[in-house]
Amino acid sequence: MEEKKLFQEKTSRRTFLKQSAFAIAAASFLPSLQSCSNMGSKSASGINSKFSGVQIGAITYSWRSMTPRTVEDLIGYCKEANLSSLELMSGELETFLGVPTNPTNKLLGEMRAKAAKEQAEKKPKKGEKPKPFELSEEQKAELKAAGDKFKEDLKTWRTTLDMAKVEAIRKQLNDAGINVHIVKYSPAGWSDEEIDYAFRATKAMGAMCITQEIDVNSAKRLAPFAEKHGMYIGMHNHAQYGQEGFSCDPVLAVSPSVMLNFDCGHYYGSTGKHPVDFIKKYKDRIYSIHLKDKTGPNTKPANANQVWGQGETPLKDVLTLLKQEKLPIYCDIELEYEIKPWSNAVKELGVCVRHAREILL
Repeated sequence: MEEKKLFQEKTSRRTFLKQSAFAIAAASFLPSLQSCSNMGSKSASGINSKFSGVQIGAITYSWRSMTPRTVEDLIGYCKEANLSSLELMSGELETFLGVPTNPTNKLLGEMRAKAAKEQAEKKPKKGEKPKPFELSEEQKAELKAAGDKFKEDLKTWRTTLDMAKVEAIRKQLNDAGINVHIVKYSPAGWSDEEIDYAFRATKAMGAMCITQEIDVNSAKRLAPFAEKHGMYIGMHNHAQYGQEGFSCDPVLAVSPSVMLNFDCGHYYGSTGKHPVDFIKKYKDRIYSIHLKDKTGPNTKPANANQVWGQGETPLKDVLTLLKQEKLPIYCDIELEYEIKPWSNAVKELGVCVRHAREILL
């Protein structure tokens, strides 16, 4: 509650609302931005990655090389790396919940295998090259029909999902001392019913934000749903800020429900600009920050992922700013550098957590 009060005192967001065309409507739906306010208390498991008031977490994409198949796997990874905060990939959440499997890849594989077998049985002449695999019109139609049916099955599964199942996963994580603050659904291209499901499921996970790649049209598509549910959209960046004339201002102007899921590594790698300046300017509109170390645009190799401490992204300056100004912004490690054969993603995330801890304490 103390951090929440601090945010309310320090933020200029009220000014934004007064100036916004959405001010009257916003007053009825906007949640209080509770970044980090309920995070970081030491659990019975001993997990605690909140240091000097700065909540360090990770996006579960960081574990893509060893994807968690169960909630227990995810909890084990967090315990080993000492992570009490997560941006959860929606694909993982839906896997935990028993989402239907897309049959088209399996079907395509069966078609390829059948064609290879038939070609082998023909005993090609010496020196004759095997024909490349090509789908027949009938096979194309079969794959399309299977894909269309899957889309309908998936929509039905999503829109009829019992949110008690999502809440049960949330409880498993919370009991282990782990909180989810964002679910990465990226649903701007979905049907209205499925977008609504994404916000309901995210809220059931205890999170207040859904991420989406930064884009004005996506913001316009998702903002009404965020307003309806009293939640946020966190607009994520890759190299957009390095494009001439790009600005996040038109995106943020769509609605007060639109926030930034700011990747300081991609920002620095694509622009060479100091991310602290950006954070100071937009601190009231940043929900979370992705942390990674990269080279700058003028280094060879340019904009390349590096082991933490070996790149040029000023991570120390970013974390120190959050600590000194007590900014209630989640920070999530996104592990993208090459992992050596003698290590794994969980071990490397643990190294990154300790790196952040040393900076902050």
